[in-house]
Amino acid sequence: MYEKDGEKYFVVDAHMHFWDASRENWREGREQYAKGWIDCFYGYHQLGPPETYWDYERYLKVSEEDLVRDVFEEGHVDVGIFQSTYLKYWYTEGFNTLERNGGLARKHPGKLIANGAFDPRDGDEGLRRLERDAKEYGLKGVKLYTAEWHEDGSRGFKLTDPECYRFLEKAQELGIKNVHAHKGPTIWPLNKDAFSAEDVDAAATDFQDLNFIIEHAGIPRIEDFCFMAVQEPNVYAGCSVVIGGLMHARPKFFAKVLGELLFWVGEDRLTFGSDYNIWTPKWQVEGFVDYQMPDDDQFADYPRLTTATKKKILGLNAAKLYDIPVPAEFQIQETVPAAGE
Repeated sequence: MYEKDGEKYFVVDAHMHFWDASRENWREGREQYAKGWIDCFYGYHQLGPPETYWDYERYLKVSEEDLVRDVFEEGHVDVGIFQSTYLKYWYTEGFNTLERNGGLARKHPGKLIANGAFDPRDGDEGLRRLERDAKEYGLKGVKLYTAEWHEDGSRGFKLTDPECYRFLEKAQELGIKNVHAHKGPTIWPLNKDAFSAEDVDAAATDFQDLNFIIEHAGIPRIEDFCFMAVQEPNVYAGCSVVIGGLMHARPKFFAKVLGELLFWVGEDRLTFGSDYNIWTPKWQVEGFVDYQMPDDDQFADYPRLTTATKKKILGLNAAKLYDIPVPAEFQIQETVPAAGE
């Protein structure tokens, strides 16, 4: 829980990892890709404040104790949501798997939620695995990497692919409501264009009972994302990387991205994610609570951030998506008009 100036914020970190990028996990013959991937993440890491930087060896694989301290004891997070990412094409045991995340979530019930993942290129066996995972872990969400390389030689898929529709139908059938799709910033060696959000529009229209949380809000293609999301009421903007990657390093671009999201998508459909352990949540939560749109003409037509807006983005919106109970003290207090008003 974070408290500032008498206001209490219930924080849901809706985009976390518990990855294993250790050298022992680099797949033989593809070490350059495993190293390139985590090196790219380490570059993103250095977009945060210098005092938050870690040394490279720690960055490769944090311990459970590191995570609990960084996220819950120091990071102000009340509930964290793991977004599983397999990448078994170049990580032998996978990069950030449901098994690894789910095992930790079971040790910290009520504090951690583990989302699954699927890849439509896995066909019928992938559908069976999704069904098993949903039953074993009680899945409420899945994370999709549409640019992920696959053993069949392909370097990505689209949400609108017929095979992907089979998996989205299965997710609906299993009661998995939240589909988190990485769209926006690329990570080497994946292809930037495979992260385009152009396939979200049709999928969101065709699966209106699902929530599509578009992680990283399609940046830098922010206008394209916003003009799509404004017409799809089941599309949300995940603000991981938006806050961690821009708030400190690119403050003017951050103001533009946040302003566009608030204007078009609205404060009820934005979610916070620290992207741990790319960055720790502490400085992001504290910085966002303090943040105000710059007093500059170029930002004058963007909505202002109220305390209620920040509470929604930092936790209340994600809590609704995942049916996370929020104590009354953290809820937004409705103002009751005085008599005669």
